[in-house]
Amino acid sequence: MDFLMTPLVLIALLAFSMFKVLREYERGVIFLLGRYWKVKGPGIIVVVPGIQKMVKVSLRTVVMDVPPQDIITKDNVTVKVNAVLYFRVVDSKKAIIEVEDYLYATSQLSQTTLRSVLGQSTLDDLLSNREEINAHLQKVIDEQTEPWGVKVANVEVKNVDLPQEMQRALAKQAEAERERRAKVINAQGEFEAAQKTCDAADLIGAHPPALQLRFFQTLLDLSSGDGTHTYIPIPFDLFDALRNKGKKDD
Repeated sequence: MDFLMTPLVLIALLAFSMFKVLREYERGVIFLLGRYWKVKGPGIIVVVPGIQKMVKVSLRTVVMDVPPQDIITKDNVTVKVNAVLYFRVVDSKKAIIEVEDYLYATSQLSQTTLRSVLGQSTLDDLLSNREEINAHLQKVIDEQTEPWGVKVANVEVKNVDLPQEMQRALAKQAEAERERRAKVINAQGEFEAAQKTCDAADLIGAHPPALQLRFFQTLLDLSSGDGTHTYIPIPFDLFDALRNKGKKDD
C-alpha cells in the first residue's frame, strides 16, 4: 500500500505544480522545449513541468535612478549630473528574448545617453532649458529600447553639481545682473519723473491762471508748517512790468 501511495503523492505534487497564478500586472513568457510558445496571464495558467518553462515579467512602471555622471559640456565645463528614468515593459516577448537583462541594459543605456546628450549642450542650456533636454533624452533612450519591448515614459535630470569656482562665478554674474536691472529701473523712473515734470510745466505755461493757483498753494503749504514767518505774495505781473521796462531802457 505504501508502495502505491508514493507515486500518487508524486503525481499529485506534479499536478499541483502545473498551476501558476499571475497577478494583474504580471505576464508569463512560456517556452516549450526551449522554443518560444506564447505569453500567458494574468490569472491561473498551466505550465507543464519538464516540457514548458515560464519566465515572469512585470508590466508595472519602473522608477530607476541614473547614477551621477561626470559630463563635460559643450563650453568645456565639468559637471556631475544624475537623473531618474521612468519606463515599463510593453512587449513581454521582446523583453525576454531580445535582451538578456532588460533592467540592466536600460540602466547602462541611460547612463551613456546622459553623457552623450548633455555633452552636446552648454552649461546655460543645462541650467535653463531643462524641459527641452529631458524631452530629448526621453526620445533618444526610447528609440533605442523599443526593440527590447521597453517604453521609456519620462526622463528627468535631477541635480547638476557645479565646481566651487563655477558656483562663485555664477553668483557674481547673478549679482551683476541684479545691479544692472536696478540701475535700469532707477534710470527709467527718473526719466518718467522728468517727463511728467516737463508735461506739467508745459501745461502750466499754457494756462497762466494755473501758475497763480500753484503759487498760492505753495504759500499755503509754507505758512502751515512755520508760524514764525510771514510770506507776502508778489504778483507775477510786476515781474513782467520790470522785464518790459528793462528791455525799453536797453
